[in-house]
Amino acid sequence: MTVLTVPPRPKGRWMPWTAAGVVVAVTVFMCLPVVGVGLDVGAIARNWQQGALRVGELLTPDWSFFPRTVGPILETLQMAVIGTAVGAAISLPVSFWAARPTNPFTPTRALVRGILNVIRAVPELVYAAVLVAMVGVGALPGILALVLFNVGIIVKLVSESIDATDAGPLEAGRAAGATQTQINRAIALPDTWPAFVSQTLYVFELNVRASTVLGLVGAGGIGLLIDAVRTFYRYDQLSLVIVEILVIVVVLDTVSDAIRRRLV
Repeated sequence: MTVLTVPPRPKGRWMPWTAAGVVVAVTVFMCLPVVGVGLDVGAIARNWQQGALRVGELLTPDWSFFPRTVGPILETLQMAVIGTAVGAAISLPVSFWAARPTNPFTPTRALVRGILNVIRAVPELVYAAVLVAMVGVGALPGILALVLFNVGIIVKLVSESIDATDAGPLEAGRAAGATQTQINRAIALPDTWPAFVSQTLYVFELNVRASTVLGLVGAGGIGLLIDAVRTFYRYDQLSLVIVEILVIVVVLDTVSDAIRRRLV
């Protein structure tokens, strides 16, 4: 007769609950008025009428305002395209310099990664504000800010993808007597290309969103129009701009997703 025994309970079942409790405790602690941000949930209840009024205006777009949005929307897309193209062109060779398999020389790799850390540490809105003061109001400071933003993101993601690839083919090319430049061009580049294109498409989507905000500091695009209608509390016109941006982002996401599926 076979005796069935109940297996022992797995150890560590308390760890997820403990982690969740710690997260909740820290979140509540940060909301306290003395040591935290002083989150006042009651303000939502006290001002619900103002919120309902603004939401009602956002739900009724002013479609007659559409002709005035065409030019800024096109400028926003142009900024995103140019910023993505220039940023991607700079990022591809820099990604090889920042990755260990394609740049075994530690000092230059550390220097490139250090510069990129500094670039990523500064928000694109700060870049735009500084560049507007340098070159004036318009699309140029927005494009330059997007280029810096793109280089910081693309190089990090692509270089990490290179670090995660199999180093065997690169070692074989090095053993055959090829230079590092030849190895990167003939072996590393074909393997890196799908990840590079995928990250570039992802950054292009981010650029469309970011360029709408850069205009708030004078860096061109639809952000200038958003700032104008927001100043005059025309939330119905702001709603139309939001709808247009939403449509553009959905279309870009669908197209980029189709391209990614073909690359995989």
